[in-house]
Amino acid sequence: MSNTYTTTINAMYTIPSPPGYVVNVLFTVSGTDGTHTAKIAGNCPFTFANDKVITPYAQLTQQIVLGWINGATNNLANYYANIDGQIASMVTPPVIPSNTPLPWAAS
Repeated sequence: MSNTYTTTINAMYTIPSPPGYVVNVLFTVSGTDGTHTAKIAGNCPFTFANDKVITPYAQLTQQIVLGWINGATNNLANYYANIDGQIASMVTPPVIPSNTPLPWAAS
């Protein structure tokens, strides 16, 4: 069974000029295998380019912004891989070494 993922946009930061231009998006990606759930927070900054077509802030949709995030350096596939690793560690916890007393030391 493969993991399923959900990306939630938590906040968007804008600058006044051009009006409502988004410069940073904060989001959370969560994933589940049906039993275990993991999540990771993300941050996707943007810089203004004069040749960019600007969608007015009021017309932005979640799908548009998710497309920006997925197309940026912060590709969502990297977040999915991180979540896969977290879930794998829940399914098969890593072995943690313990500090064992030296066998020749007096008790």
